[in-house]
Amino acid sequence: MELDVLTAISPIDGRYRGKTKALAAYFSEFALIKYRVQVEVEYFITLCELPLPQLKGIDSNVYETLRNIYRNFSEADAQRIKDIESVTNHDVKAVEYFLKEEFDKMGGMDDYKEFIHFGLTSQDINNTSVPLSIKEALDQVYYPLIEELIAQLKTYATEWANIPMLAKTHGQPASPTRLGKEVMVFVYRLEQQVKLLKVTPVSAKFGGATGNFNAHHVAFPEYDWKAFGNKFVNEVLGLSREEWTTQISNYDNMAAIFDGMKRIDTIL
Repeated sequence: MELDVLTAISPIDGRYRGKTKALAAYFSEFALIKYRVQVEVEYFITLCELPLPQLKGIDSNVYETLRNIYRNFSEADAQRIKDIESVTNHDVKAVEYFLKEEFDKMGGMDDYKEFIHFGLTSQDINNTSVPLSIKEALDQVYYPLIEELIAQLKTYATEWANIPMLAKTHGQPASPTRLGKEVMVFVYRLEQQVKLLKVTPVSAKFGGATGNFNAHHVAFPEYDWKAFGNKFVNEVLGLSREEWTTQISNYDNMAAIFDGMKRIDTIL
């Protein structure tokens, strides 16, 4: 059965596809796989820049070629990862094997392939990829639309500034007000909640199997892996690293983001 508006399992990808299709670039499985590839590539490059002794032989000119793997990521690439996953039965491991194949295509990278996923657990990739997709969806889709809406409401408030209307308290007629002012109440409420949403950190977990960088430290004790993790997550990915975690993200900031969006929905 081919996917269309009638065969989709959810109205999100069916009846309402026209409204939600812009989000496919961030929240589809294709998008998740692409973000995983991006995180793995940027992690490898950051290891090269450290540099780890075994990666000193890599010319920095290769970095842009590596980044093109996710910049030019195609549906065929995603399908290749799914095909690998059918063998590995592990989605993140399939991304690693895909990147090893891409390294083979580049030539001269065979000695470096085992550092693609060095010291990491799957959640170091998932708990960075998903927040990155949320951050970019907020920045590129959600905020522009909500700000466009607020601007339109402000226009109405100005146009209707002198239109009188009867106000109520306790459901009973009370003193008069103006329609423009009442619309500005919603402008104000939305602006306050958007402001709170924007200052909520989009945070990520990155710290090895139990959040302690154990494998990193045992292999290379001379490096400050906590500082490395902070640089990678905060500067390279543009997220906020959760310093104290288990194997997985604490998810508290993600919950706060969703709660902020819920309050905006309630106002609307």
